[in-house]
Amino acid sequence: MPEKELDNMSIKEKFDLWCTFDEDTKNELLSLTDEKEIEDRFYKELEFGTGGLRGIMGAGPNRMNRYTIAKATKGYADYLKSRFQGDISVAIAYDSRNNSQYFSKVAAGVLSANGIKVYIYDTLMPTPVLSFTAKHLGCNGGIVLTASHNPKEYNGYKIYDEKGCQLVPQFASQVIEFVNAVTDLKAVAVDDFESAVNDGKIVAIGDEVLDEFIKEVKKQSIYEGKSDLKIVYTALHGSGNIPVRKALEGMNVSIVKSQELPDGNFSTVRSPNPEEKDALTIAIAQAKEENADFVLGTDPDCDRVGTAVLHNGEYVLLTGNQIGALLVDFVLSHRKDTLNGKSTLVKTIVTSELGADIARSYGLHIVDTLTGFKYIGDQIGKYEINGDREFVIGYEESYGYLVGTHARDKDAVVSSMLICQMAAYHKNNGRTLVDALNEIYAKYGFYLDALDTFVLKGKDGAEKIQSIMTNMRENGSSLFDNIKNVLDYSKGIDDLPKENVLKYTFTDGSWIAVRPSGTEPKLKVYYSMCGETKAQATEKLENIRAILKNVIEG
Repeated sequence: MPEKELDNMSIKEKFDLWCTFDEDTKNELLSLTDEKEIEDRFYKELEFGTGGLRGIMGAGPNRMNRYTIAKATKGYADYLKSRFQGDISVAIAYDSRNNSQYFSKVAAGVLSANGIKVYIYDTLMPTPVLSFTAKHLGCNGGIVLTASHNPKEYNGYKIYDEKGCQLVPQFASQVIEFVNAVTDLKAVAVDDFESAVNDGKIVAIGDEVLDEFIKEVKKQSIYEGKSDLKIVYTALHGSGNIPVRKALEGMNVSIVKSQELPDGNFSTVRSPNPEEKDALTIAIAQAKEENADFVLGTDPDCDRVGTAVLHNGEYVLLTGNQIGALLVDFVLSHRKDTLNGKSTLVKTIVTSELGADIARSYGLHIVDTLTGFKYIGDQIGKYEINGDREFVIGYEESYGYLVGTHARDKDAVVSSMLICQMAAYHKNNGRTLVDALNEIYAKYGFYLDALDTFVLKGKDGAEKIQSIMTNMRENGSSLFDNIKNVLDYSKGIDDLPKENVLKYTFTDGSWIAVRPSGTEPKLKVYYSMCGETKAQATEKLENIRAILKNVIEG
């Protein structure tokens, strides 16, 4: 059916069409009684954005299901065939989420039907391992089925280039065009998975690739001094369990057994997000029983890692900005003899300047990118081609870090290893990570960072987010005192791709940023307050927070 026709169909017509797809889809849709729910499933198609797909699982065009996965993969296949000549191959991995393995087989079947060879993991595997695998096996691209740290009802689909980097807008926009050209979802050809395996069109990836990945991770080892540091680690039912434990071999690690095994329902946590202390509740309880020094937790696809540190009898959850600053200080102080005039730190525009200030003290170049680790990974590729810079460390405030160039995405495996080594180093010198952080504040000034997330679901929510961003563009600068600059990244700034982000910088170096999430129905507000003391920074934060909350919720 032509795209224009589909666009012009009513919700009821689209609903009726989907009821003809298959019996399971029909039965699921006919069981729905909430009109708002039906509207949300059918008022639009799940958008294939620059980060791929992410959405709630279920039947309908605005949901993650085998038809939307098949459509996305057909578009990706057409893109690859337009860009590469000869034999084309793609690596696929998936996490522990419900339907992730099933969706990976659908994607593999579509690629196979389009003459593209598939290398696929037969067990769950972290996103950074897929990033490594795509390049290691000489593939033309990669796919990961994951919704990262989102709640259990979500799943997602991320695509990668031949270097293991998520596609940047220049190429993602081409994929989007091919995806949008697929209008008849029922007509997308999908090879039977087992038959394609038997025919050699789909090949299982063996343990040897993970072994090679771990070897590369361990090349980034910095400190291996003996320590009585005791660690409690939780995989939060995700893909980090085996790779992280391999990376931490030789350390005193206690595993949270109730969260060790894959569970797509994440039955022991409200949300498997290590950014939230709630996700580490069970691990912290175990740490208290065992008198552990700190807690480590990775999200389902093991690209993010959070930690809670025992300090003065309490477990303190460090923010992504704080861990990033500590890692920058740790890595650079131990590798200062290897640094040169090309050495570079890469961070996102919503990441605190504290890590950058530390890096500047070591003579590093600082590069700011848009939000999304693909932009950091892309910089690595550019440096390798141009030879003008050398990547040392990259990170973003949302608990994503990378040391080394073995992956082109954030890597909680290498980060877990380095965080543990960092904690051991500081313990051997009589400090906790909180003590080390306070020493950094004493030297570079106090930085107080925070994030507010406003959930605005459905069609009404999407419209409200758009309305808020319009209002902030028109009136935002009048809300605050001492504004130095208003940066509207939708207009394109510093040769960065255009993105719907507003950033307000203040005369004292503080800043706030407002952006819609690219993966969830959320509006995010980032704060970075500078002050000579914590009290001073806290007062600034509270005042600005109250103003913005009134604008968004009022």
